[in-house]
Amino acid sequence: MEKLILATAVSAAFAVNAAYAQAPAAPAPEHAVTFNIAVTSDYRYRGISQTRLKPALQGGADYTHNPSGFYVGTWLSTIKWIKDANGGSDVEVDIYGGKRGSITEAVSYDVGVLTYIFPSNDLKPSANTTEIYGQVGFGPAYLKYSHSTANLLGFANSKNSGYLDIGANIEIAEGTQLNLRAGRQTVKNSGAFSYTDWKIGVTKDFGIVSGSIAAIGTNTSSYVGPGTNGKNLGKTGVVVAVTKTF
Repeated sequence: MEKLILATAVSAAFAVNAAYAQAPAAPAPEHAVTFNIAVTSDYRYRGISQTRLKPALQGGADYTHNPSGFYVGTWLSTIKWIKDANGGSDVEVDIYGGKRGSITEAVSYDVGVLTYIFPSNDLKPSANTTEIYGQVGFGPAYLKYSHSTANLLGFANSKNSGYLDIGANIEIAEGTQLNLRAGRQTVKNSGAFSYTDWKIGVTKDFGIVSGSIAAIGTNTSSYVGPGTNGKNLGKTGVVVAVTKTF
């Protein structure tokens, strides 16, 4: 949920030969609150569809204290996989908080805690999951590791599962980014469900909204649940999304 504040420049004539002066970047506000809503053709979590390869409605809110780098937020999405497993819930609610900042001018960090909550889910073990995470950024690139502090998303005896991913969001034209990511999900004591996933996509800011299109896939066929008619939820597919941030 990186935010980028763009500096603007103003010009002024000081003499007959017209010299120009650039205004300094506007300082970030001490307290920043943003909201986002999105519609996506498929909700993929670490490469695995959470919606039977069907669309999802999503939204969230974030607060950042810019002087310190501390932040908290929440994010929600419609889902189908828990109901398919007779678990009762059709929504995911994420709550997170952490701190981000700079180590050097070229290196940034982001550390925090994220809890996935599935209201009314009655899976045994519960699908509710908490992870701690740490990320190091190098310009447009990053390396991140997430570690589950209890069972991971309903997998029994899966405490200490981990997800390692590396990616980059590279500006290839004004308002357009190339999105690259590869990750490895390890499910403790359930090796058959461990897998590698990847993403290649483009995000475009149209001003009013932003749009994205991405090819997403995994190397696993283990994620096939009830209600999918035998479909592989980790198969390679194209995902299109429209997002509004305000």
